[in-house]
Amino acid sequence: MRVTLPHDLPKDEVRRRMRDHADEISGFFPPGLAKVTTDWPNEDRMAITAEVMGMTIPGGVEVRDTDVVIEMDLPMLLSVMRGPLEAAVKKEGGRLLAP
Repeated sequence: MRVTLPHDLPKDEVRRRMRDHADEISGFFPPGLAKVTTDWPNEDRMAITAEVMGMTIPGGVEVRDTDVVIEMDLPMLLSVMRGPLEAAVKKEGGRLLAP
């Protein structure tokens, strides 16, 4: 799954907002479904690991000059939820970029 969120902010501000709101990423999934951990391997990449129904789902967020790209490697079992998850990521991800 890949979702691109456009922005018109300086990259430093996008990074700050993403760091400040990283603990809200589990809200992208239905309530109580996922445990999410994040890490910043470099200043423009946040690694995401979601534990959902006993499965580990890797992903990440790439902060770019004019957009943020969120990717999650959904296993086949969860691919049926791709549409609702993409919609949630677009809605909630956009909120994460808000002040």
